[in-house]
Amino acid sequence: MMSFLQKPFSKFLQVLFFLLLVCIPSFFAFHPNSSATSFGAATYVAAEGNKEAEALLKWKASLDDNHSQSVLSSWVGSSPCKWLGITCDNSGSVAGFSLPNFGLRGTLHSFNFSFFPNLLTLNLGNNSLYGTIPLEMGLLTSLNFLYLDKNNLTRRIPFSIGNLRNLSILNLKNNKLSGSIPSSIGNMTLLTRLDLNNNNLSGSVPREIGQLESLVELKLSSNNFTGHLPRDLCLGGLLVNFTAANNHFSGPIPKSLRNCTSLFRFRLDGNQLSGNISEDFGLYPNLNYVDLSHNDLSGELKWKWGGFHNLACLLLSNNNISGEIPSELGKATRLQIIDLSSNLLKGTIPKELVQLKALYKLTLHNNHLCGVIPFEIQMLSRLQSLNLASNNLGGSIPKQLGQCSNLLQLNLSHNKFTGSIPSEIGLLHLLGHLDLSGNLLAGEIPSQIGQLKRLETMNLSHNKLSGLIPTAFVDLVSLTAVDISYNELEGPIPEIKGFIEAPFEAFMNNSGLCGNASGLKPCTLLTSRRKSNKIVILILFPLLGSLLLLLIMVGCLYFHHRTSRERISCLGERQSPHSFVVWGHEEEILHETIIQATNNFNFNNCIGRGGYGIVYRAMLPTGQVVAVKKLHPSREGELMNLRTFRNEIRMLIDIRHRNIVKLYGFCSIIEHSFLVYEFIERGSLKMNLSSEEQAMDLDWNRRLNVVKGVANGLSYLHHDCSPPIIHRDISSSNVLLDLEYEAHVSDFGTARLLMPDSTNWTSFAGTFGYTAPELAYTMRVNEKCDVYSFGVVTMEVIMGMHPGDLISSLSASAFSSSSCSQMNQHALLKDVIDQRIPLPENRVAEGVVSIIKIAFACLLANPQSRPTMRQVASKLIARWPPLSKSFSAITLEDLMPQTTVTG
Repeated sequence: MMSFLQKPFSKFLQVLFFLLLVCIPSFFAFHPNSSATSFGAATYVAAEGNKEAEALLKWKASLDDNHSQSVLSSWVGSSPCKWLGITCDNSGSVAGFSLPNFGLRGTLHSFNFSFFPNLLTLNLGNNSLYGTIPLEMGLLTSLNFLYLDKNNLTRRIPFSIGNLRNLSILNLKNNKLSGSIPSSIGNMTLLTRLDLNNNNLSGSVPREIGQLESLVELKLSSNNFTGHLPRDLCLGGLLVNFTAANNHFSGPIPKSLRNCTSLFRFRLDGNQLSGNISEDFGLYPNLNYVDLSHNDLSGELKWKWGGFHNLACLLLSNNNISGEIPSELGKATRLQIIDLSSNLLKGTIPKELVQLKALYKLTLHNNHLCGVIPFEIQMLSRLQSLNLASNNLGGSIPKQLGQCSNLLQLNLSHNKFTGSIPSEIGLLHLLGHLDLSGNLLAGEIPSQIGQLKRLETMNLSHNKLSGLIPTAFVDLVSLTAVDISYNELEGPIPEIKGFIEAPFEAFMNNSGLCGNASGLKPCTLLTSRRKSNKIVILILFPLLGSLLLLLIMVGCLYFHHRTSRERISCLGERQSPHSFVVWGHEEEILHETIIQATNNFNFNNCIGRGGYGIVYRAMLPTGQVVAVKKLHPSREGELMNLRTFRNEIRMLIDIRHRNIVKLYGFCSIIEHSFLVYEFIERGSLKMNLSSEEQAMDLDWNRRLNVVKGVANGLSYLHHDCSPPIIHRDISSSNVLLDLEYEAHVSDFGTARLLMPDSTNWTSFAGTFGYTAPELAYTMRVNEKCDVYSFGVVTMEVIMGMHPGDLISSLSASAFSSSSCSQMNQHALLKDVIDQRIPLPENRVAEGVVSIIKIAFACLLANPQSRPTMRQVASKLIARWPPLSKSFSAITLEDLMPQTTVTG
C-alpha cells in the first residue's frame, strides 16, 4: 500500500519541483516588490534610456546654429528625463517631447523615431525647422499630439503619417508643405483637430477625410486646393470649426454640412463655390461666424433666421445672391457685422434690422436696393460703419442718422438721394469718413459739418450743392482728403491743409471757387462803388492817380526783385564734395541750377507731396541726384527776419545723423522758396507699405530696424540738438527708406522755418491720424507730440496699414464696454499684425512684442505718461525679453502698459 502511494507522490514531487523551477524566476521577474524586478527593470530601462538619450543627442548635434545648442545646453548625460522639454512615463521612457517657440534651427532627418515607441506628445511648433517630414515619423504609433506648425517644412506630407492611429491633434499650419493630402489620413480615426492652414498644398482633398468622425476642427485655408469640397464632412456630428477659405474649391457646398448643427465657425470665402445658397446652407443654432464671401453662390436668403441664436458675423459679399433682404434677419439679435455687398439684392432695407442692438457694421453697397433709409435707424446706437453706396436708394437722407453717435464711417454715395444734407450729421463727432458723392443733393453745405474735428476724408462731389463753403470748415483740422467737384459752389476754399493740398480735380466744375490751392485763382476782394453824376471827377481822377501809382509800384517791385536776389541767401553746403561746390558763391547759379534741373518745377519731375510743399527729383550738373521741396507759402506770407532765418538755416544744415535726411540748402526769392535735400532712393515708408510687392520685401527684421532708425533720429533732434528740434509732423510719409531699408526722418525743420514764432499751430499740427490727442484742446506743441506720432508710425510698420480703428477702439475701451472695444482689446496679436508676411519667429517675435509694448506706451493719452524718445531709443537697443507665452496666444491686452512712464 505504501509503495503504491509513494510512487504517485514521488511523481507529484517531481512535477511540483519542475513547476517551481519554471515559475519562481517568472515570479521574481514580474512581482513588483521583488529585488529581481528592480535589477531586471533597471537594466532594461537603462538600456532603453541610453538609446533615447543617444538619439536625442545625435539630433541636437545636427542642429545648425549656436543658439540651438545653447537652448539645449541641459541635454547632457544619459538621463533625458531631466532635460529641457522632455517628460517621461513611470517606466522612465520618454513620453513627451515639447520644445515650441525656442528658435531651433535644423531638420528632422537625424531624429531616430524608432527609439521612441512610447512617445505621446511631439511639439516643435514655432521654430525654424526646414526640410521634409521624414517617413520614419510613422513609427511613432503611440503619439496623441503632433505640433510642427510655424516652421519652414517643405515637400509632401508623408503617406506613413496615416500610421499614427492614436493621434488626436495634428497641426502643420504655417509651413511650406506642397503636394496633396495623403489618403492614409483617413486611418487616423481618433483625430479631433487637423490644421493645415497657410501652406502650398494642392490637388483635391481626399474623400477619406470624411472617415474622421471625431473631427471637431478642420482647417484647410490659404492653400491651393482644387476640386470639390469633401462630400462626407461632419458625419460624426461633432464639427465645430471648418475653414477652407482662400483656395480654388468649386462646385456646391456639401449636403453633409447642411445638417451639421454643431458648427460654430464656418469659412469658405475666397473660392469658386457655386450652387443655390438657400438649398445648400442649413440651420445652425450654434453658428457664431460665417463667411461665404467672394464665391459664385446664387439663390435667396430664405432661412429661418430666428434659429440663428448665436450668430455674430454674417459675411456673404461678392456673390450672386438675389431676392430681398429678409425682414426675419432682425431675429438674429446677436448680429454684430452684416456684409451683403456686391450681390444682386433688390427691394428695400427692412426696418426690422433696427432690432439688431449689437450691430456695429452694416455693409450693403453695390446691390439694387431701392426705397428710403428707415427713419428708425437711430435705434442702432452702436453702429460704427454704414455703407449703402451704389444702390438705387432715394428720398432725403434721414436726420435721425445724427443720433448714431458712434458712427466712424458713413458712405451713401452713388444713390438718388435728394434734398439737402441734414445739419444733424454735424452731431457725429467720431465720424472719420464721409462720402455723399454721386447723388442729387442740393442747397448749401451745412456749417455744422465743421464740427466734425475727426473727419479725415470728405467727398461731396457730383451733386447740385451751391453757395459758399462754410467758414466753419477751418475747424476741420483732421481733414486730409476732400472732393467737392461737379457742384455749383463758389467763393474761397478754407485755409486748411486738406483743401490747400488737394489736387485741382477736387475743385473742378464748380461756379467759381478760388483760393490757395492747385489750379484755383486767388480770391480778390470786390468792392462796390457808389454811382454819382460826377463820373468824370470820381472816376477819371482816381484812374489817373492809380496809373501813376501803378508805375511807381512796378518800379519798386523791379528794384526790390533785383535786390532781393542779392539780399536773400540761397544757402548751400560748400564743404560737401558732391553737392554744391560747382555752384560757387553766386546765389543766382544755385537758383537757376535748380530751376533747370526740375524743368521749372514741371509736374513730370514730381515724386511726392509733403506737408508743406511738393517734392521734385533733380539731377545736378555734377550727376548727383537731390530732392527739391518747393514750399507752399505760409499763412503769414513771409519768413522770419533775415538774420534769424540765416541762423536757423545754418543750424539745420549742420545737423548730421544717419537717420535724418540731410538738408543741403535753402533758397527764397519773391517767386518761390525751396529746400534742397538728400535724395533717398526707396521713397516713403507709406509708399513701401502700400505696395503689395514692396511690403513683402519689408520683412520683420527690416521693420524692426526701421522703427529703431526713426527712434534714433527723433532722439537726436530732441536731446542732442541745441536748441532741441520738435519735428511736429512725424508720419509714414515723412519717413524715407534708402536702398538698405535704413530709415531717414525728413521734413524735420520745415515747420520751424515757416512759422517759428507763431502761437497758433493749428495749420502745422501734423497729419491727421498721427497727431497727439492733446492738440485737439491745446495748441501747445512739445516733444511728447512727436512721441505720440512715433507710436502711430510704429504700429503702422507692424500692422502694414494705418492703425486708426485700432487706436480708436483701444482708446474707447478705457471708457466703454462695447462689444467692439472688447473685441479689439482681446484680439490676438497674430491677427492684427501685417498678414502679407509670415508670422515673426523666435528672437524676431520677441522684438515685435517689445516694440508694440513701447508703441502703446507712446500712445498714452496723458503726455506726461509717455516715455521720452531717448528712453525709447535705449529700450530698442536693449536685449529683447523672452516671451511669457507663445506668440500666437498673445492678445493686445497683454501688451498694454500697466504703469505709466514719466519722462
